[in-house]
Amino acid sequence: MAPTKLTDGGFDRPECLSAPPATVTKLSPGDVDQLLDALHVGVVPATGCTEPVALALAAARARLALGLGEELPDDLRIEARVSRNIMKNGMAVMVPGTGLPGLEIAAAIGVVEGDPNAGLGVLAQVTEDGAQRARRLVDCGAVRLSVAEVDDDVYAEAVLFAGGHRARVCIAGDHTNAYLETRDDEVLVNRERPAADHVSPTAKFLRTLTLAQLVDFAHTVDLGRIEFIADAERLNSALVVAGRDSSYGVGVGAAMLGAIESGLSSDDLCSMMTAQAAAASDARMGGAPLPAMTNSGSGNQGIVATVPVIVAADRTHASRELRLRALTLSHAVALYAHAGLPVLSAFCAAATAAMGAAAGVCFILDGSYESIERAVSSMAGDTVGMVCDGAGCSCALKVAASVNAAGRAVVLSLAGRRVPGTNGLVHDDVDAGLRGIGRLATHGMKETDSEILSIMMAKSDRQPY
Repeated sequence: MAPTKLTDGGFDRPECLSAPPATVTKLSPGDVDQLLDALHVGVVPATGCTEPVALALAAARARLALGLGEELPDDLRIEARVSRNIMKNGMAVMVPGTGLPGLEIAAAIGVVEGDPNAGLGVLAQVTEDGAQRARRLVDCGAVRLSVAEVDDDVYAEAVLFAGGHRARVCIAGDHTNAYLETRDDEVLVNRERPAADHVSPTAKFLRTLTLAQLVDFAHTVDLGRIEFIADAERLNSALVVAGRDSSYGVGVGAAMLGAIESGLSSDDLCSMMTAQAAAASDARMGGAPLPAMTNSGSGNQGIVATVPVIVAADRTHASRELRLRALTLSHAVALYAHAGLPVLSAFCAAATAAMGAAAGVCFILDGSYESIERAVSSMAGDTVGMVCDGAGCSCALKVAASVNAAGRAVVLSLAGRRVPGTNGLVHDDVDAGLRGIGRLATHGMKETDSEILSIMMAKSDRQPY
């Protein structure tokens, strides 16, 4: 295969945009519809880290159930209970607009200003006045937080007490599924609670697909049906801009971009992909009041699946059609790779989202299934063992590591190389390799997750270890 070259006029890419993989069982029209539905479900905007957001949504819906007006009563109390995974992911991450990290402030701002009908956008309209009121609730001890004794990965419960009345809202299964809502003894909503090991219909469908089918889909799907993916570029590009000034988190992206500008680092494609993705994560995890386009329920995964593809498209002067198809492939592969994982676990899924990024970047630079398959396969031999130790400013470093790994895999693939299937978690069959990673995250890292949370909680004197 002749190497592609970057020229003044753009990237000398083989002209194979309309060419599907050499051999593939094509998706039926019904499967195409289902895959588009999966993209609509799995790629949605969210303001703030989705674990605190889940609790904020429960609290906002509990306020609605209790019938509280704009002025909150003086005797208001909030009891919040969350699963161990949500506790882990919510302890250190900044809550948009509040200037504070943690689940207590998430519950408080959910009650004060959360939109109970906005799903993951529950905190999209936080004001400084509302933030001050929420901070006062936390400061006066009106919010109590504990770990719920449940087996669910995703579980958030908010119970509000005021004026002799009580409202309770419980979320489980995913970040917005309020399956139980009550006011005193009256049941307002009572849906079947998902089992702790529940696998969504979307994930079940994605598990039936192959990487080759996703690449064929990206090549051939009607462009009008994937126009909505352009919103991922718009939203996550705004987070890149916000993260450039180093005012969020520890400024990982800003430091990397500064090093490029000063000549300490090069401005090659891989470095720019890494730095810009880290900047977006800095803003996202540092409390920027901006929505991210998520993937698989995670803003960081959405950033990883989006920003590197945008950088590659800009660098190569890609057409709008090419960048839209590449973004679609990236998000589809990220959803596919995540479908075998638990919703939350000790596995940092920035690594699987970066498999999507590698696929999308290869789609822009080369376009062939073979290059995409090599890159995704090689990534199974790189950062897949990275643990999730909760959401926070350090997520930008994990985002950077994952995107950098994607860049390495792309470089290796464009040279016609890949890690052989004899190595560790890598498999000759790329789809079997992804299934193995799902098994590792689901079964192999359960004890790891428990130990991580125990260590984290001991730091804040919540419990010894």
